[in-house]
Amino acid sequence: MDWIMNPWPWYVGGPLIALILFLLLYFGKSFGMSSNLRTLCTICGAGNQSDFFKLDWKKQQWNLLVAAGAIIGGWIASTYLTADSSVLIHKDTIAKLHQLNIKSAGKAYLPEELFSLTNFLKPKVFSALALGGLFVGFGARYAGGCTSGHAISGLSNLQLVSLYAVIGFFIGGLFMNHFLLPYIL
Repeated sequence: MDWIMNPWPWYVGGPLIALILFLLLYFGKSFGMSSNLRTLCTICGAGNQSDFFKLDWKKQQWNLLVAAGAIIGGWIASTYLTADSSVLIHKDTIAKLHQLNIKSAGKAYLPEELFSLTNFLKPKVFSALALGGLFVGFGARYAGGCTSGHAISGLSNLQLVSLYAVIGFFIGGLFMNHFLLPYIL
């Protein structure tokens, strides 16, 4: 049972992802999580307010099942299949995070200084999360998909627009991490 408690190596996870993508391609489907929000809004009746939400949501039920499986699978893995919730982080990164007052870096999967419920209720943190969510939602819509859709499905289908989107995601993430995050914290 020790193999269950440790991360699977790349040579197991990679081919499994490739198999799923091959099956999606074979059945004419494309993978992406941000499309689930559109589907959920359509189910709730947003098509009455906007033409963007007028679609046959029943054709996207399979993608909702994928999203539910990712949530449930992540919960099962973190609750039952994780022996140690700490993350191996380089000592220089831990020192840098300590300078930003993140003292639980390397000791917990999610630093409590960032992800505790009381921290979410602080106006500065809540505002940053709301603004970030707005930017991510706008960016996913503007880019025609989210990071999972472009980086996993789009690149495997050799779509040039997905390559541009992934490059933009990385540049945005690096900019956020190195220039904006230290000011937010």
